[in-house]
Amino acid sequence: MSLYLEIPQLNKQFPYRFLLNDGMTIVYPHWHKEIEIIYANRGRVNIGVGESVVTLEEGEVIFFASGEPHYFLASPDSERYVYQFDLKLFDESILRKETSLLSLFEQGERHSRNWPSSFRQTVIALLVELAELEEEESMGMNYLIMSNLYRLVGECYRSLPRKEEQVAVTPTAIHRKETLERLNQVFEYIENQYQEVITVEDVAKYVGFSPYYFTRFFKKNTGQTFIQFLTEYRVNQAKFILANEKLPMVEVAEQAGFSSVKTFHHVFKEAVGQSPLQYQKKMADL
Repeated sequence: MSLYLEIPQLNKQFPYRFLLNDGMTIVYPHWHKEIEIIYANRGRVNIGVGESVVTLEEGEVIFFASGEPHYFLASPDSERYVYQFDLKLFDESILRKETSLLSLFEQGERHSRNWPSSFRQTVIALLVELAELEEEESMGMNYLIMSNLYRLVGECYRSLPRKEEQVAVTPTAIHRKETLERLNQVFEYIENQYQEVITVEDVAKYVGFSPYYFTRFFKKNTGQTFIQFLTEYRVNQAKFILANEKLPMVEVAEQAGFSSVKTFHHVFKEAVGQSPLQYQKKMADL
């Protein structure tokens, strides 16, 4: 079964999300740049890691560093909490002599079964509190989430054991890391330029590829054409604006990167199933 790059739909301003999955939610082999933490809230969760399968017992935790492949198998009568966050959430300029956040998770022991008891209990308490926060709509909730995430990272620096055996870096892993780095260049370019006119030729030149090679590279590693991805990105930006601001549609279209209101309306309705105005009203009623 082939791997694919997952691109979680995280809020650009707050790149974190929580998922509650039952045991019959199967996820195929994938990898992504975000850190992913899984907590088995109920039952036993079967997770594919490389060529093996790890059974996460109830009350156990496992995490995956940026670029590490994993997948979920059917796990009847179970429930798992999934936390995904981009390391951009954290200000690494405050580090002193510590290793980078990327290295912290890459070199750390991923399975809580091999953690000190006190550290394991602290992490689980933080994860449970993060899950409980999802049920609240209190003011300042994102600050509470961030405080837990910073505490989590701080505890990992202090107590997370390093892997007993550092896994040899294979050519496949090197290729995957290089692919992720190149895709990150593309994503950052889009984040900075999506309000402007962007062509395949522009992005290909930016990452040092020919347009032909870039087109094949992007489709192979994301499952979408570049134009499909760019359109989806702009639609998501529009959804965020519509849900949080009261602006004329011409301004929403412009801020989301669409060339005209007519194009914005057509693309948005096709992607979302309702007009931008209908979506805005629906979000206002929540």
